[in-house]
Amino acid sequence: MKQVKFKLPLRTLTLAGGLLLAASSFAQSNAIKGQVKDASGEPVMGATITANGKPLGITDIDGNFSVNAAPGTELTFTYLGMTAQTVKATTNMAIVMSDDTNALNEVVVIGYGQAKKNDLTGSVTAIKPDEKNHGLITNAQDMMQGKIAGVNVVSNGGSPGSGARIRIRGGSSLNASNDPLIVIDGLAMDNQGVKGLSNPLSMVNPNDIESFTVLKDASATAIYGSRGSNGVIIITTKKGRKNMAPQVSYNGSVSISTKTKTLDVLDGNQYREFIKSYYGEESDAAALLGTANTDWQDNIYRTAVSHEHNLTISGGIANMPYRVSVGYTGQRGILKTSGFRRTTASMTLNPSFFDDHLKFNVNGKFMYAKNQYANTDAISNAARMDPTQPVYSWNSQFKNTNRYFDWMIAGTTLNDPDYPLMHNKNATSNPVAMLNEKDDRANSRDYMGNVEVDYQVHGFEDLRLHMNFSGDWANGNQYTTYAPWGPTNFYYGNDGFTKESKYNLTYTAYAQYYKDFAKTQHFDIMGGYEWSHNKYWGNSHYAGIYPSTNTETDKVGTLYNESISEWKQESYLVSFYGRANYIAFDRYMLTATVRRDGSSRFKEHWATFPSVALGWKINEEAFLKNVKALSELKLRLGWGKTGQQDGIGNYNYFASYNVNSTNTNGRYPINGVNDSGLLYRPDAYNENLSWETTETWNAGIDFSFLNNRITGSVDYYYRKTTDLINTATVAAGSNFRNQVSSNIGSLKNTGVEMSLTVRPIQSKNWNWEVTANATYNKNEITELTGKSAIVMTGGISSGTGNLCQAHSVGHPANSFYVFQQVYDAAGKPLEGVFVDRNADGKITNDDRYFYKSPAAPWIAGLSSRLQYKNWDFGFSLRASFDNYVFNDTQAGYVNVEKRYDSSFDYLQNVTPSALANGWVTYDKVLSDHFVQNASFLKCDNITLGYSFDNLFKSKVYDGPSGRIFLAATNVFTITKYDGIDPEISGGADRNNPDGIDNYIYPRPFTIQLGLSLNF
Repeated sequence: MKQVKFKLPLRTLTLAGGLLLAASSFAQSNAIKGQVKDASGEPVMGATITANGKPLGITDIDGNFSVNAAPGTELTFTYLGMTAQTVKATTNMAIVMSDDTNALNEVVVIGYGQAKKNDLTGSVTAIKPDEKNHGLITNAQDMMQGKIAGVNVVSNGGSPGSGARIRIRGGSSLNASNDPLIVIDGLAMDNQGVKGLSNPLSMVNPNDIESFTVLKDASATAIYGSRGSNGVIIITTKKGRKNMAPQVSYNGSVSISTKTKTLDVLDGNQYREFIKSYYGEESDAAALLGTANTDWQDNIYRTAVSHEHNLTISGGIANMPYRVSVGYTGQRGILKTSGFRRTTASMTLNPSFFDDHLKFNVNGKFMYAKNQYANTDAISNAARMDPTQPVYSWNSQFKNTNRYFDWMIAGTTLNDPDYPLMHNKNATSNPVAMLNEKDDRANSRDYMGNVEVDYQVHGFEDLRLHMNFSGDWANGNQYTTYAPWGPTNFYYGNDGFTKESKYNLTYTAYAQYYKDFAKTQHFDIMGGYEWSHNKYWGNSHYAGIYPSTNTETDKVGTLYNESISEWKQESYLVSFYGRANYIAFDRYMLTATVRRDGSSRFKEHWATFPSVALGWKINEEAFLKNVKALSELKLRLGWGKTGQQDGIGNYNYFASYNVNSTNTNGRYPINGVNDSGLLYRPDAYNENLSWETTETWNAGIDFSFLNNRITGSVDYYYRKTTDLINTATVAAGSNFRNQVSSNIGSLKNTGVEMSLTVRPIQSKNWNWEVTANATYNKNEITELTGKSAIVMTGGISSGTGNLCQAHSVGHPANSFYVFQQVYDAAGKPLEGVFVDRNADGKITNDDRYFYKSPAAPWIAGLSSRLQYKNWDFGFSLRASFDNYVFNDTQAGYVNVEKRYDSSFDYLQNVTPSALANGWVTYDKVLSDHFVQNASFLKCDNITLGYSFDNLFKSKVYDGPSGRIFLAATNVFTITKYDGIDPEISGGADRNNPDGIDNYIYPRPFTIQLGLSLNF
């Protein structure tokens, strides 16, 4: 990815005269033609071409140009922020423009405004999505993965359209949200999804994204106050250009995805041999064996074909730049019955009036998505199902299972003569039947828009007034049906819906004053107000039904196990904020911000979040100013406080009651007192609940050498979060539950971030750019109060009620809390034999210890893109070091004795490793044997592309330009981890900790063929 450079309005004015020539210049018969690229090989759109001061034209969207000039004429190519190039006109010209290190017009988007890149004092990274070096991109988070130092993006598995866990500089909370604030075109998203739209980034078509700006330290994020503790990601979408002729572009691709790996279990022949040798040839277990050899995992996966298409029209009518786009994504999942379809549309208008004093930015976005959810429980059942049984059977006992094989028991409790047998709910289920029994679909719609007004006051141009009205309205409906022949809701079936709606409204207004004086001093100050309102509501209804053949005639046709619920919540946030910048002699910088937030989520509504930062452009000092090899050397120091009020609920600080108005089965009527039986159940609450506050110190240095051929930065940070919010145990009788949300302690994160971009080759035909980043982060809990010395978390499926993780002082959050395993001389783990760590002669919970963490202390990314003439080749690697995973999948197979469950009379498969260990209970799975090193090196993508001009050229039409490419995604993983994938996310539910592997939806290997056309 290349660094984004936004230009001040001066660029637009410079381009305006030449833009009008772009449309007609390509029709010239004796034209000089060529292409302009930057140092990284990206086309430069809007570069101006002049001869002897006379404008001849500008480059188009692909950097191509065609001007009327005689060979040998000196042509000058200019683009603000880049060094002008003057060359003699020839045929098929290839111009490479380099960054102008003295250009001060380069700006990046920050919180509530823009700032010159060279003047930034906080830790801010601005990137532009690499349009050439990428694999399959469905959602915006795919474009950031492995590309930004300090930012860790872990997808929630391979499910179509799924989201990701994004962490900036580690987590700063235990039970509240650790997700960064996402701001799209000025609207702060609320991270509250609806059915079918759990990922807020899925509503933005990746093809519409112009740039990402990531604010990482408190001096950059404090302007967002109580929402800035976890960092801020600002997404800016693409716009049209003033006076530009219409440009039409198409981007599309088709992809094929397959599974990469399955769990190693016994095949049919191996399993038959095992059962007969372990239980005996004449045993009850052997009598249950079938004659088939079924690969159940192969039966639930498929080769999935997906496609996407995007069409864009952009340009400018006089002072009205516009951009309109539509997109469609059709993604099939490799797990049968899963899929994701999305249609997006966006429109951007950016008119300006009164000599650019009054500017409007009008954005409208629409998204309609259809999710088809597979029954993901089929993944675990496919690994466990007896491989000697067939998928289908025409045996009469399966007449009520739609001919799917199933473990059956006597159906006497159903009271239905047509159902002598019923599904054994304690047994493993037929995974193919589980996929086909469930029809689970969600339709969601999202409308997002904003109107932004910026006025530069006439006669007082140093003052700007800015307002932004923005809103996000979404609704999602999920309809789920379980067939009555399926194992999940056998006999009764189940049918129902969940409907959810929300809106997020924001109004922002601020004034900004700029002043340069004494030729060497700059000062600007900004003050503003913001109001936001979030509301979320919904209802659900699910029920089965008694079939007509049931002998209890009074129940026939009535609802079975009916469940009804409804909910409604809202919150408000009111804020006042300000920022001041002072720059002296273009090298000494001071930035100060403050925000005062009032939240409806706390009894003490108001809190203040300040920050201050210093910057020093060392290369501008006299002793370095003439060092030509040094393009930039800047020191940054920052301090600030930010808050946290997300992910904790809206009504935790005052008394509230739940009324069972919808659950008719849970009423307690009292004649003459409460005839309806309504029950008012009090909720637990904590009136003293307060903000989490994160204090951050940051020191960084930015450097650039050899005219920006080597650029990079190094940052050190220290973050301490106090008043941690977590669900903590309270004394019996002191509240309405034994656990309540409380402020229980503090934690810290310390780390180092490094990023480096090197351009080893820059020539007419060759361009090579390599970008690398690495991050070290150490997380440690420093205080826990009250009864919270050890807070257990991290539930696993192995055993009963086991928790394998805990929070405790002196250790990282979610550290594994297990027994220390003892091994024999051959390295075999001995069942139930643990180290007596406290030497009291017995093994108890006091012998558990903290062992490793799911959070990787080191993460890194590497991207390379090599271009030769029209060809480009790129790849991206990503690494994680010393992260650990509790292999819950492996632990679930340890009990070899339970491969035949005599209590419920069924068989289940086993792994070779479980057979080798020979354990016979589930009682001892809380062992460090299952806490495994999950370090990895992944190749996220490899891409080969070819760019072309003048396709299907004729005498009257030059033809479109474009690019065709072939890409592979999730190419390989190098790891010692025993599971399917070492990269384990807790998923969409923030309460699920990372690092517990329990049958994730596997990430597929994908081959993609893509085409881009520009007309």
